[in-house]
Amino acid sequence: MSELMDQLRLEGHVRIYAAGERPAPVEHALRMLQRDLETVLGAQPEIVTTLGEAQMVIRLAEEADHCPQRPEAYGYRSSQDGDNVQLHIIGYDELGIVYGILEFTRRYLGIQPFWYWMDQSIERRNKIVIPCENYDSSEAKVRYRGWFVNDEVCLIGWKEPYPPTREVWEPVFEALLRCGGNMVIPGTDLPKDGIHYTLAAEMGLWVTHHHAEPLGAEMFLRAFPGRMASYQQEPELFEQLWQEAINEQKGRKVLWVLSFRGQGDAPFWMNDPSFDTSEKRGAMISKVIRRQYEMIGSAVPDPVCCVALYGEISELYKGGYIDLPEDVIKIWADNGYGKMVSRRHNNLNYRVNALPAADDGGKHGVYYHVTFHDLQASNHLTLYPGPAGLLKQEIEHAFAARAHEYLLVNSGNIRQHVYSLDIMRELWLNGEINAELHLDLFVSSYYSSHHDELAALYRSYAEAAIPYGPNEDDLAGDEYYHHPARQIIGHWLQGKAGTPDSRLIWAVGDVPFAEQVKGFEERLAPGIRKWTEWLARCNEVLAKLEPGDQRRAIDQLRFHGELHLSGCEGFYWLSRAYGEFAAQRYPQAFVFASESLWSYRRGLAALRESEHGKWERFYQADWLTNIESTVHNVDTLRRFIRMFGDSPDFFLWYKAYLMPETEKYIYLENTHRNPLSDDELAERLKQHFTTNKECDSR
Repeated sequence: MSELMDQLRLEGHVRIYAAGERPAPVEHALRMLQRDLETVLGAQPEIVTTLGEAQMVIRLAEEADHCPQRPEAYGYRSSQDGDNVQLHIIGYDELGIVYGILEFTRRYLGIQPFWYWMDQSIERRNKIVIPCENYDSSEAKVRYRGWFVNDEVCLIGWKEPYPPTREVWEPVFEALLRCGGNMVIPGTDLPKDGIHYTLAAEMGLWVTHHHAEPLGAEMFLRAFPGRMASYQQEPELFEQLWQEAINEQKGRKVLWVLSFRGQGDAPFWMNDPSFDTSEKRGAMISKVIRRQYEMIGSAVPDPVCCVALYGEISELYKGGYIDLPEDVIKIWADNGYGKMVSRRHNNLNYRVNALPAADDGGKHGVYYHVTFHDLQASNHLTLYPGPAGLLKQEIEHAFAARAHEYLLVNSGNIRQHVYSLDIMRELWLNGEINAELHLDLFVSSYYSSHHDELAALYRSYAEAAIPYGPNEDDLAGDEYYHHPARQIIGHWLQGKAGTPDSRLIWAVGDVPFAEQVKGFEERLAPGIRKWTEWLARCNEVLAKLEPGDQRRAIDQLRFHGELHLSGCEGFYWLSRAYGEFAAQRYPQAFVFASESLWSYRRGLAALRESEHGKWERFYQADWLTNIESTVHNVDTLRRFIRMFGDSPDFFLWYKAYLMPETEKYIYLENTHRNPLSDDELAERLKQHFTTNKECDSR
């Protein structure tokens, strides 16, 4: 190689030549390349029509390139025409070209996979120097790898149009492609006329399906309202929906999910109780899956099919009640909390191993949650509460058990789960991860300084999480502070406090209701201390950061800690309020309920404060954790408590505790009956009780 070919210097208007026909995925990637070059160099690139005048060439690989002969492979080659040095980005196929382009922008322009979701500060440069060296991509550990954009309510509420438009979905799919992903379930039960499936295919992704929507078909009861959702009674109608789904998608890259669950993601026998044994249930699921498999095979050449062994289907398969076609990919699922065991069903938690047995042949894959929604203790708005080591342990163990053909990660709304998703990126590409080295690289990729201190915050985040049970994955996410709290309020106000709340047995046992509430209080108290200490360390680091890094750290670290601390305190004070109420100390219960309300309001304020710039409205559709609903519930509770002793004039507690002694006997009601607001009364009662040691603050 001559000296001239040692380096390629790009500056100003970069000239790009894209050879041959440009399919839609390549067009999308070219637009990303042009945008990234303009962002870094400050000048818009030019797409040229003559090969000789180009500095960058985008094309399919030729035989002479010796590019790896496998799907999605890519490489870099250099050539020289006179003084003009060219970089060739080559791909074995169209997705290989896409990956080659996006890796170029990461490697040489510094555009990180989650640049959009992390609000990365991208450095402007006068020139880019690229070594003229041949490079070939390595093969990913996992053949089919991607995201299930589930619990996507933030994406729904973020922009006004529904279903979400290109503006919402393009950054999602771009980030997935930048992570080396090639597969997606874009949302759950969104209208079929939305852009999500079309755009995913347009950008080069394989599309797959929710296990509750086999083959991507319309829900039976939505298509045929009022009919019995029973395959036994209505096989023609079910098969009509499946055939319509096959016809609509057969020209795309589809991973066909074969499954049979009931309406609304429940076991099908909930709609058809005649299936009352494991034998009957397994036989019906096997029959339906075989029929779906036959229908796809008759319409699609060499289809890729998979079966989600999720929930009851996993249990039936493990029990030997389900028979599957040999060449389908069997997908094993974690429990929603990152552990490869069966998930908890209400109060039942058998924790059966959810990986293939040594003698279970064929291909296997994994469906894995870094975010979850279960109305119990899952993380939805906040980062996965477990340590990176747990993610590493479970995924590497799954790979060792041969479950590496497929990895679908429940990615939620992307923004809150970037760190966990980046760990999964490393795992599905390389098959293993050095968690400490990865954390150092992650922090240095998105922050400009104080890397060690920021890494320590990410690391210690998991150490602050509340363990609510005996297992290593029993760590509280944000829903722990809200769903059980609202259940307690409902049980209390409905006059059911004389009996346990069966919905809380999973967390605090089948004990009297007062003991259930006390059980939460005892778990929450140390959580307040740990999250307070973590936030204090976080604030110390934030104070040292430049404005861009500080904003990023607030959104990606402090925001999560604030939701934990405010939720933890809110639930703690709610529990204390019940104790005081049960002891008929109603003013004290009113104060504690107010403390609860003020804490939960802080969490709601954190959501609003995080909706800055392009993130305006991002949490408007927080319908799952639903912090605003908790605020309303606790406010209702506080008003209820004030009825006990301060009603009907809502002046009695003021008179009893706050009015000067000399005034109590001479005041005139027509000038002293303006009731204090709930907040003002609570603040003043709190001060009175604290001063007089009538209201223990912890």
